[in-house]
Amino acid sequence: MTEVVNLAVTGMTCMGCAGSVKTALEEVDGVETVEVTIDPGKAVVTTGADVSRSILISAVMASGFGIEGETSSDSGFNWADNAVWKQSAHNTKWCLIGCSIGDFGTIAAFQFVFTNSGWAAMSIMLLAMLNGLLTSIGLETIILAKQMALKEAFKVAIGMSLISMLAMEAAMNIVDLVMTGGAMLTWWVIPIMLFAGFITPWPYNYWRLKKFGKACH
Repeated sequence: MTEVVNLAVTGMTCMGCAGSVKTALEEVDGVETVEVTIDPGKAVVTTGADVSRSILISAVMASGFGIEGETSSDSGFNWADNAVWKQSAHNTKWCLIGCSIGDFGTIAAFQFVFTNSGWAAMSIMLLAMLNGLLTSIGLETIILAKQMALKEAFKVAIGMSLISMLAMEAAMNIVDLVMTGGAMLTWWVIPIMLFAGFITPWPYNYWRLKKFGKACH
């Protein structure tokens, strides 16, 4: 289900301004189409149902323009936007799934298959983190390839937030190191690792989505 959001944009004086607003809105996760006019200053945005108006407003204001009837105190950054918390949680969940596939798969391989590899626990964990990043990018590429060309999907995927993924990977592996000694999966440590991997980057993903309209994935 799609929704159409009309925004009265202020401060645009040329086609370059309109282009900047259009680009900023198109970069918001979930936006499907954007039409921007200078006279009157207006942006018509077609989005998925889970994209909140406040995210679109934040994206426009982050690009240097205003929204009629909105001020920075009304629509600027804050930590109280439930719609953004919900959407950032959804985005973080997908990032976690991708990272976990490579991370847990690597640890499991050394724990159950390559048991005499001679690799130190720290080396295995570093490899697990790298593979987690790669599988997250790979999963995102596959998902996006259903909507766009494979090359474009890969370009978007590698543009995902590296900070978010690194924080996620570090949190999971620190929990594993502290609770098991490192590079070991048990039935009780996996849920704790997943929780830590989700909760650690979630506030950052909220901030990035709320302030710039950009998702972590």
